[in-house]
Amino acid sequence: MVPIQMVDLKRQYLKIKQQVDEAVINVMNNTAFINGKAVADFTASLSSYLNVPYVIPCANGTDALQIAMMVLGLEPGDEVITPSFTYIATTEVMALLRLTPVFVDVDPQTFCIDPMAIRKAITSKTKAIVPVHLYGQSADMEEIMKIANEHSLYVIEDNAQAIGATIKYSDGSIRKTGTIGHIGCTSFFPSKNLGAFGDGGAIFTHDETLADKIRMIANHGQSKRYYHDIVGCNSRLDSMQAAILDIKLKHLDAYNHSRQQAAAFYTAAFANHPKVKTPVIAEGNHHVFHQYTLILEDVDRDGLVEYLSQQGIPAMIYYPVPAHKQKMFSFLHLPEVDLPITDWLTQRVVSLPIHSELDQEQLGHITKHVLQFINK
Repeated sequence: MVPIQMVDLKRQYLKIKQQVDEAVINVMNNTAFINGKAVADFTASLSSYLNVPYVIPCANGTDALQIAMMVLGLEPGDEVITPSFTYIATTEVMALLRLTPVFVDVDPQTFCIDPMAIRKAITSKTKAIVPVHLYGQSADMEEIMKIANEHSLYVIEDNAQAIGATIKYSDGSIRKTGTIGHIGCTSFFPSKNLGAFGDGGAIFTHDETLADKIRMIANHGQSKRYYHDIVGCNSRLDSMQAAILDIKLKHLDAYNHSRQQAAAFYTAAFANHPKVKTPVIAEGNHHVFHQYTLILEDVDRDGLVEYLSQQGIPAMIYYPVPAHKQKMFSFLHLPEVDLPITDWLTQRVVSLPIHSELDQEQLGHITKHVLQFINK
C-alpha cells in the first residue's frame, strides 16, 4: 500500500508532471518572474471559472483578507462579525488593522457561521460580516446576504477552503462560493483543493471600483508607478506559481470529485455508528471536502489520533483552540463570549486524510482502524 498522507501532493504532481515542468521552465526561460504573462493567463482562467469579472491575485490568503478589509475603509474599532471556529488567519488581520472581531457561534451540522447568531451580534458599530466556508462547504450565504442588505453591512467571504463549492439559492440559481459577497478571498497554499507549489492567494469581486482599489492596495497603493495615492502593501502572486495554478485549475473539478468520492466512502463506512457523526451536507450545497471531519462522542480522541499514527495514518484536529480563546486577542480587551457549539466542537472533531489521490486500499485501511479503535 502507498503510504498515506493527509494530502498527497507528490502523487498529484506526478500525474501532471510534464505540463507543470514545461510551464515552470517556460517562466524560467522568459524570466518574467513577477507580473508575467502567466499571471495574466491564470487571472483570466480563474475569472472564467468563477464567473466573476474581477480577480486580483496576491501573495497569500491572509493578505487577501487584509487587503479586502483595507479596501472597504474599515476603521479601528469597527466591529466585524465572524466565526471563532476557524483558522486564525481569518481574524488575525482584524487585530492587525485594529478592528474589533465579534465572535459568534457556528451551526453544529455544517460547522459554518450561524446566521441567527449574526443577527443577534449586530450593533451600531458593526460594519462587516466575514463568513468562512469551512472544510469545503458553503455557509448559508442567501440568509447572510439578506442580513447584510437589511443592515447595510459588507460581506467578505473567506473561501480559502472551498474553491469550487456552490450553493443553490431558493430561486434555483447556483452560486459559487467566494463570488456572492462584496469581496471573496482565497488561498493557494499547497494543501488547498487548488494549491500552488508555494504561497499564493486571490481576491474576487463584481465591483469595478473595489477591484481598482484592491489592485492599488496590493501594489503599494499606486495606480501609476511612483505615485502612491493610498496606503498599500506589496502582495503579488509570482509568475511561476501562476503558471502551475493555471494547469491545476483545469483539473480542479476532477480533484474535488475525487475528494467527494473519498468522503462518500468514509460516510458509508461510519454510517449510523453511535459514537461517530459524519459530515452533514446542507441542502443545495456542493461540498468539496477540503477536510473530512468527524464528530466523536465517548471516544478518546487523542488516543485515536495516536493509534492511527501507529498504523501509518495521519489525522488532524482542526481547530483545538477557537479564536475567541487565543491569547493574541488579549490586547483588544474583548468581552468574554459564550459559544457553546464552538466549544463543544473543539473537544470532539477530528479530520481524516482527504485528497484527490486516495485509493480504495488506503480508504479501507483508514476506516478499518478507526472502527477498530472506537469499537474496542
